[in-house]
Amino acid sequence: NAVKHGDLDESLAYPGPHLDVHMGRIGMDCIDCHRTSSHQIMGRAISVSLDNANQVTCLDCHSADLHEDERINDHLDAMACQTCHIPAVALKDATKTHWDWSTAGEDRGETDPHEYLKIKGSFIYEKELVPEYAWFSGTSFRYLLGDSINEEGPTPMNLPRGDIENADARIWPFKIHRARQIFDTERRTLIQPKTYGEGGYWTDFDWDQAARLGSEIAGQEYSGNFDFTETTMYWPLTHMVASGDKSLQCVDCHGESARMDWNALGYEGDPIRYGGRRTNRFIDAEGQEVAR
Repeated sequence: NAVKHGDLDESLAYPGPHLDVHMGRIGMDCIDCHRTSSHQIMGRAISVSLDNANQVTCLDCHSADLHEDERINDHLDAMACQTCHIPAVALKDATKTHWDWSTAGEDRGETDPHEYLKIKGSFIYEKELVPEYAWFSGTSFRYLLGDSINEEGPTPMNLPRGDIENADARIWPFKIHRARQIFDTERRTLIQPKTYGEGGYWTDFDWDQAARLGSEIAGQEYSGNFDFTETTMYWPLTHMVASGDKSLQCVDCHGESARMDWNALGYEGDPIRYGGRRTNRFIDAEGQEVAR
């Protein structure tokens, strides 16, 4: 329960108003937003979907200018509604945020399965998790088996598409799951190890054997040399919506203790001081950007 998403778990079956304003205070059900017609269910998750069609959005029910303060409405040009209205997730049950496969195989005796399993390694779970933020236009890039790893940092499994120049993108809250996974040190690609069955890691606890057998099954080459590398997986957050009085306030994002990393998002600094994003660029006949 609560392992993957962070904002979607059993606590939402019968939530109190502090867990989700729609289901806990108003009494809405899943199908009030995820409407269904001809076996097509509204809603998309980037972990399984390749496009952003048939999506559920806040504006299906809410007006784009519903705030009395126009300064807040102006944020909708760059912010997803969820960014302010989901200040934290995993409010009742902790969610997994880190998984280290490299520590698997050790005989540690009786351990908390939320902290260590011999067959899978070490875990970190967090409760009341503060989101991380990235530009998101609704779809993502994908790491495909055989792709090279990122040599300059963690390898993203599903990096959200979008940036400060993309007019369709909004700053969105994410749970980012971090892991250490096995990879081929010569080919510089992730390995799909065989985990179960004869010769699998969960049977013999032999990473080299599991890497060789898994690579054969997947039709991938294996150099015979492996190590472990950092990876990330992005989970966009859209449940556990807080009421207006519990949502983020100005000082949560602006000022010295702000949760936003404005430079990482492509700004020169805090937009209050340095200005907002550039959604319109002027291009000359040769395709070069010119000053406005």
